[in-house]
Amino acid sequence: MATQMQLAREGKITEAMQAVAAEEHVPAEVIRAGVAKGTITIPCNINHKGLKPCGVGEGLRVKVNANIGTSSTYPDIEPELEKLAEAVKCGADAVMDLSTGNNIDASRREIIAKSPVMVGTVPIYEATVRAIREHGAVVEMTEEDLLETIEQQAKDGADFMTLHCGVTLSAIERMRSQGRLMDIVSRGGSFIAGWMLHNERENPLHEHYDKILDICEKYDVTLSLGDGMRPGCTADATDRGQLTELITLGELVDRAWRRGVQVMVEGPGHVPYDQIAANMKLEKRLCRNAPFYVLGPLVTDVAPGYDHITAAIGGTLAAVSGADFLCYVTPAEHLALPTIEDVHTGVITSRIAAHAADMVRGVPGAVAWDKKMAEARKQLDWEAQLDLAIDPDLARTKRGARNKQGEEACSMCGDYCAVKIIGEYFDKPQCPCND
Repeated sequence: MATQMQLAREGKITEAMQAVAAEEHVPAEVIRAGVAKGTITIPCNINHKGLKPCGVGEGLRVKVNANIGTSSTYPDIEPELEKLAEAVKCGADAVMDLSTGNNIDASRREIIAKSPVMVGTVPIYEATVRAIREHGAVVEMTEEDLLETIEQQAKDGADFMTLHCGVTLSAIERMRSQGRLMDIVSRGGSFIAGWMLHNERENPLHEHYDKILDICEKYDVTLSLGDGMRPGCTADATDRGQLTELITLGELVDRAWRRGVQVMVEGPGHVPYDQIAANMKLEKRLCRNAPFYVLGPLVTDVAPGYDHITAAIGGTLAAVSGADFLCYVTPAEHLALPTIEDVHTGVITSRIAAHAADMVRGVPGAVAWDKKMAEARKQLDWEAQLDLAIDPDLARTKRGARNKQGEEACSMCGDYCAVKIIGEYFDKPQCPCND
């Protein structure tokens, strides 16, 4: 069966492309051309039933991903399914199953079966858990373990997979020779780097890249090239290790496109504000405008409990500068497994960042949404304002808790509402002057 990219190159507009075009309010031919070129990807595994196709990339609305999944401390799948439902309700365009608890296979299959949005996975997490269980240590993981896990997750319906194919011995050596404060903070990156250093071998995900492409082509899985060398603090941003990996990822993008495999590239986590735009431009240049998927970026390291805000600050600039897909950060980042409330806050906060960027990127309908809100505020039309809010439930709760029912102004301004006062004067008929 052909991939979306292969069909697009044949000039065919698929049902998925038509669905994305309708959602984005652009001609279907624009979507087809973008998929053919690689600047747009539509992650839609042939085995993910009930999926609403979603496009990521150039000229489209900035998308938001929510991470969910079990851990060894919290292995129960039911809370994660509740988080899935909450993320979708809040408007997430994708979820990633990052499960590392018991029964990873069962967790993934339930999440995919119940998700109407695209689902991403990180196969090395499961391969690592399997290696510890069967061989006693992460470093005893075999190449077959990795490839079998990738194949199984593709077969189960994963729409995109994070694979740290660009973590090479040369990237690790450049990172070590320059020096880093926090070394490697990517969980998948640390697993594969530890395996490489212990076994004195090159990255099997890089060495067996063609076999991975075989799997992705078979199931039309979008390859999400992971940033295993991403900076884990602002002091480590834009260093030799990160950029060496990015150069390698650009080469791997070319190889995937030659096979007709869809691909996107993942980007840095902690980046000072003044380096964000440059990071986005580097990725777009080195990776030929492949869709860029970023975590944050977080613009400061000192805000645990508020990292959804540091990520939104960075995410807005990142998306304005070229990023296409924002991975949410919740208030629990760096602290704990997120709760369902954290998921809600993380999705809404990332959506605000994405929408702010959409207004600048010229995405159809973005500016019009804000204009409608302004018009409703001018008319003191509270029902319209609440309906237009990005989080209507929270807006209604806040409005109802501190205002008398039927009150025209809000309790902050009361009798001194600027909109009401100036409206009374502006709406008065002007006296004709006969002088």
